[in-house]
Amino acid sequence: MGARRMSATIGGAWLAAEGLEETLSEDLRRRGVTIERWHGQLALSSHPAVYSPWALDIWLEPECVPVASIRAAADTLRARQRNWSLYAATCFGRARLVEERLPPVKAAALVFPTSPPSSPLGAWTLLDPETLLFSARKSSPFPNGSPRFVENRTGPPSRAYLKLWEACTRLGRWPEPGALCYDLGATPGGWTWALATLKTRVDAFDRAPLAPAVAAMKNVRFHQASAFGLEPSTLERADWVFSDIIAYPQRLLRLAQRWIDTQQTRNMVLTVKFQGETDHETVSAFEAIPGGALAHLAHNKHELTFFWSETAAKEGVSPLPGWTGQPQPVSG
Repeated sequence: MGARRMSATIGGAWLAAEGLEETLSEDLRRRGVTIERWHGQLALSSHPAVYSPWALDIWLEPECVPVASIRAAADTLRARQRNWSLYAATCFGRARLVEERLPPVKAAALVFPTSPPSSPLGAWTLLDPETLLFSARKSSPFPNGSPRFVENRTGPPSRAYLKLWEACTRLGRWPEPGALCYDLGATPGGWTWALATLKTRVDAFDRAPLAPAVAAMKNVRFHQASAFGLEPSTLERADWVFSDIIAYPQRLLRLAQRWIDTQQTRNMVLTVKFQGETDHETVSAFEAIPGGALAHLAHNKHELTFFWSETAAKEGVSPLPGWTGQPQPVSG
């Protein structure tokens, strides 16, 4: 379908992570959305925007307009608001010339811990040299849904800590100094390191030992135990439970539900990892948990991150800010 013929019918646009286009397509199909065109990794549909946890970014109010020149494209965007991020899938040179006419967007690397940007940020792309697609509102506060951090290349034993940094930044909150955190399946200790640097009390559980430098951190206690063998009711009530463990999604679902049912944590952040086919049924089960939400982070692979908070469950809201559209039920 050509850009011009589709221009009046684009109701939603979803940005897929590289390699997960089919996973996003399957998830949207279960929510009643048919993708009618791909523009690079941007899925376009006449269906209004609905939430999909597999989208890095969702364009909530896409508009498609003809533009006769580079200046016309820039003027169209500038007339709507100040801050715009480019998604370039084609017409790269022309898109860069349009971008040069727009106010610069400060996308400097973030120093964690920090709150996500609060200024409105829109997204735009050129479908062809004379067709501009844009949305003044989108689900992620970051360009193309991808935050960048000032990395620590000496302390953590792996780069997995970036996933935790992104998760907490997306939440807009993180454990405070002195908070009790459990890291389930902690080895080699990237998440334990990230939590300990926040001056929290970290209890790390795993069958295998932590990296020595992480185990030596004064606010870290290591327990040689299986994350799935723990009985939450026998432990001190946690402020936060974290896990980046490799496990079948259904098994992780049971673990999450056990911690929630026993009321032994106030907050939870878990990585749901998929091997082979995506388990959409378990995704739906996670989404059905009151006070919970799923999202695909820029640092996730074939994974989703599950967020849950006791407060959100009591108030009947999502713990994850940023989505302002209407949720869409999943069909079988």
